[in-house]
Amino acid sequence: MSKVLLILLDGMRSDALGNIPLVEELKKTSTWCMDAQTVLPSVTLPCHMSLFHSVDPERHGTTTNTYTPQVRPINGLCEVIKAHKKTSAFFYSWEQLRDLSRPGSLAFTALSSGKILKYTVADERSLELFMEYVPKYEPDFAFLYFGLTDASGHGNGWMSDLYLEHMAQSWDRVERAIACLPEDHTVIITADHGGHERTHGSDLPEDTTIPMFFKGPDFKPGEELHGLNIKDLAPTIAKILECEPDEEWEGTSVI
Repeated sequence: MSKVLLILLDGMRSDALGNIPLVEELKKTSTWCMDAQTVLPSVTLPCHMSLFHSVDPERHGTTTNTYTPQVRPINGLCEVIKAHKKTSAFFYSWEQLRDLSRPGSLAFTALSSGKILKYTVADERSLELFMEYVPKYEPDFAFLYFGLTDASGHGNGWMSDLYLEHMAQSWDRVERAIACLPEDHTVIITADHGGHERTHGSDLPEDTTIPMFFKGPDFKPGEELHGLNIKDLAPTIAKILECEPDEEWEGTSVI
């Protein structure tokens, strides 16, 4: 059984990755998809809730960046992992992500606020905390979130020169995170949504299309997949960790 690291770059468009050396390497060493789809509305918190709970926003109830308690609660990925006596750890720079798991589901959580510190500083701090904690304590599941790319999209425009520069900086952090891992890890890299002009949330392909990379013993190097959905990630991670998915999850494991 492999441990899992999920890295998410907020607002990462697939067509923004053409000049990233690690992406070209991952296309040879991992299973990957450049046309995966997120949910609607293509907004950060609803998309994350769908990733972790494997249902659409109308089911989990959060349709804006303000969390809405679930009327009929679904066990999310972290609750499933805990029920199987395994551990999860979060490292993030956007405070609203605290609601992705229920109290008591995480072994460790670290917030470095991008709103207060600015995302260039907060993402770096999240990475530092990740590099200090994960090699020592080896949680079964770790979630590492970088918010700079989304902040840059809103501030400078998606696909602008500065957005692409910040994308490259974020992928440098991805490379450093992977480099510090023990060998028994599967790495999954994805986004919550894309973006256009200086916004997102619509059904435009620029907003809804996201990349996914899967590197680990359960995945074939160099295999390209199509038709994946962000709801497929929780079932995939659960299967890698040998955890039974929640019966209400709608996604399908990639393996």
